[in-house]
Amino acid sequence: MALDRIDQKIINILKDDARKPFVEIAAAVGLSEGAVRRRVSNLLRSGTIKRFTIEEGQDKGASAITLISVNPATPTSGVAERLKRLRGVDIVYEITGEYDIAAIVSAATIADANKCIDDVRKVDGVATTNTVIILRVIR
Repeated sequence: MALDRIDQKIINILKDDARKPFVEIAAAVGLSEGAVRRRVSNLLRSGTIKRFTIEEGQDKGASAITLISVNPATPTSGVAERLKRLRGVDIVYEITGEYDIAAIVSAATIADANKCIDDVRKVDGVATTNTVIILRVIR
């Protein structure tokens, strides 16, 4: 589905606040509320928008980025799927470069984050990891 300028504006508004009422989005993009509702429905149906979600603040707890090398004999996609099911793993990216996967981990405490990272290391196919703790998020 080709996105026009208005679809992209709607997506950007929803990225910033997925709970923004359609009537407010309509005012921002110059359409009726019904037209915005139809566009969002079409974006969902086409898969351009996959889901609406929440993002917890980073003010409390601990977050880390774990870079993962996969054993060459193991399919990376299988490891990525197993990682996504671990408690504390928020996002899994298959990436290029020195590492095969980047996983975003979050937990209530550093100790809990460390437990999750230990669980990541135990996943079949994980060869090595390199983890960095996130100190601050700038938006």
